[in-house]
Amino acid sequence: MADVAKEAGVSHQTVSRVLNGHPNVRSETRTRVLQAIDKLGYRRNLVARALVTKHSRTLGVVSFDTTLYGPASTVYGIEQAARAAGYFVSVVSLTSIDRAGVRDALDYLAEQGVDGAVVVAPQRSAAEALADLPPGMPAVAVEGAIGGEAGGGQAGDVSVVCVDQVAGGRLATEHLLSLGHETVWHVSGPSDWLEAEGRLAGWRAALEEAGREVPRPLAGDWSPRSGYEAGRSLAHMRNVTAVFVANDQMALGVLRAFTEQGVRVPEQVSVVGFDDVPESAYFSPPLTTIRQDFDAVGRHGIEVLIRQLEGGHDGRERLVVPPSFVARASTAPVA
Repeated sequence: MADVAKEAGVSHQTVSRVLNGHPNVRSETRTRVLQAIDKLGYRRNLVARALVTKHSRTLGVVSFDTTLYGPASTVYGIEQAARAAGYFVSVVSLTSIDRAGVRDALDYLAEQGVDGAVVVAPQRSAAEALADLPPGMPAVAVEGAIGGEAGGGQAGDVSVVCVDQVAGGRLATEHLLSLGHETVWHVSGPSDWLEAEGRLAGWRAALEEAGREVPRPLAGDWSPRSGYEAGRSLAHMRNVTAVFVANDQMALGVLRAFTEQGVRVPEQVSVVGFDDVPESAYFSPPLTTIRQDFDAVGRHGIEVLIRQLEGGHDGRERLVVPPSFVARASTAPVA
């Protein structure tokens, strides 16, 4: 900074004001300082700045299995929103989610001096682990369900930002019922995932409120393979005309199984997925699905965390992002 000040012919304090965006700097002086910064290739020493300000401008993110579309898209949305707000991101990816693992990850981030943390908490164990936050660490849970609104999950005493999974399950099921199907079968996600719970709850509620039979769900694990196995079972059942699958990857497996068994979609069976992965528009047939706005989840998660950091909230916000329905070619009126 002293070199920049000398080059620009100003004081050290003026350079500091320019770097911090202080309004009380004349435009010509600001231009001269910025030109000196560019000429000398000056970069801030973030470690030194953190020591002075007591803030690292770094946010921690705890996630796992970023090979899955939902967690990967959520982390990407968080990173983009943090960068736009002027923060760096430090990501800890866990191979499995359990209370001890999440606690260790949060302790590690606290030792790195992060200002706060975002925890991608789609499983019940991850949400429960938020009760063990390091003292004084602001935190937000994303993808963690909200009791009574999106599957009944708990996220300790921290803020939560999530997609309304129950509403998504309702949208899918009500669409199929509106096409004249007597009932809707369901291929569910893993039972320990809050999102799977919410989607199943929305499916069940829509059927019960319509006075329809509630078939026994077929359990999946989010993979196309598990969807394929469920699809083979459904293909041999009588009177199956509509299926709501808890994610698009499993829906891909269901479609493959139906094709192999000679079941035509949507002429004989209508199929709805969940997530709206980029490939779903190119499935055969193109998949009708429920879209989650992961960018909005990431953006709102960062906004909530920054409000905590700036002292504008007590850290108990609850924000639900609505899902949306995407109509394609895998559903049709019942034959």
